[in-house]
Amino acid sequence: MRKVGRARYGTVSRYVALEFLSSFGVAFAFFFVVFFVNQLLVMASDILESKAPPGQVLLLVFYATPAIIAMSVPFASLVGALMAIGRFSSDRELLVMEASGIPRSRVYLPMVALGLLFSVISFGANDVLLPVGTINYGKLYRRLATTTPALELGAWTIKRYEEATIVTGAVEGDWLRDVLIMDRTDDGKSRVIGAERARLGVPTDPAAVLVLELEGVFVQTTDPGRPGRFEYADASAMEYTVAARKLSDGSRAAGPREMSSVDVALAIRAKEDAFRKRVEAREREIEDRRAEALEKYRMAVESGESGRSAVLRLAARSEELDRLEREPPADRSLRVYRMEFWKKFSIPAGAFFFVFLAAPLGTLARRSGRAVGFGLGLLVAVAYWGILVVGQLVSTRLDASPFWSMWAPNLAVAAGAVALALGRRALGR
Repeated sequence: MRKVGRARYGTVSRYVALEFLSSFGVAFAFFFVVFFVNQLLVMASDILESKAPPGQVLLLVFYATPAIIAMSVPFASLVGALMAIGRFSSDRELLVMEASGIPRSRVYLPMVALGLLFSVISFGANDVLLPVGTINYGKLYRRLATTTPALELGAWTIKRYEEATIVTGAVEGDWLRDVLIMDRTDDGKSRVIGAERARLGVPTDPAAVLVLELEGVFVQTTDPGRPGRFEYADASAMEYTVAARKLSDGSRAAGPREMSSVDVALAIRAKEDAFRKRVEAREREIEDRRAEALEKYRMAVESGESGRSAVLRLAARSEELDRLEREPPADRSLRVYRMEFWKKFSIPAGAFFFVFLAAPLGTLARRSGRAVGFGLGLLVAVAYWGILVVGQLVSTRLDASPFWSMWAPNLAVAAGAVALALGRRALGR
């Protein structure tokens, strides 16, 4: 009898797991497409309009997919669990299982195990695949920028860098027509470079630079110290370079969202050390200014200055010191890094927490279980995302605890699951 019971549990567990996995697949495809359209198609469209090779564009999209996977998995776990439990409830299969002596906790156990697995998958995509994808994305974008002029410099655009402004005309094949460059020379003179046409060259500098090969060049240079004097030059060809760090955001350095949790933790430690030194330096400055104010007050009194004048001078210094003490130093970058660190754990963990909410919530579906479960899942996902956005704002702008701000959505899900379970138990359902 005991072996028969185990076999029965095994059959039910496989049945529930397969139902959950099939529903999860449908939900994952839905969320993947939604996030894909929202975050990737706009990027791909801009690059395709620049006539970049379609194969390279698809590779860029591929490198950007880990972020989509990391976000899609938790919400798909929620909707998939709600769809599966909703169907069990509407088809009275939960009632049949209970009548067969299988407790609901045993029915939900495969979902809990899969929810934990989905959390691990989401964390891996976010913590391992995303940094690798970001690095490869940057490298590929840099290669595209040197072969597709419209990608870095589009037609009829104004591109501003730290030290130069580049104005372009029409694009004809690999060439940009009527190019105008405004910058400063190494000795501080203002310079305007006009070219009939230009194209992107291949950088030979190991530091990686953007190279413009100009043809039909006219150069005008002005010395700020001698505004009435101009220098002119012309050339049939000219090579103009822009430092790689001045390029557009497509090749920017990875931020905390694209870094692994270990790298973010190391960056936080370095930022905390730097911030602590700033605080200590500020405290020393306040003490030095306070001692200086008292010394000047003493010298004023000893020199025979009136007591009222000396007191007013000291009061002015004290007010300045009070203002410094009321405005403590802040590091918004450090707050962002702390928030992103805990976010790397809280969002993947949502796949696990969602299963517990789906258990009591899915039983509310009496008809059209899958459809109702899908709708309930979207509502919960929107609410979860709203709490997460509010938590990000509170953490970065109001200096609230990044841990509690990022884990608030999961705690809200857990509280909702407990409330629904207790309500269901009170109603005897």
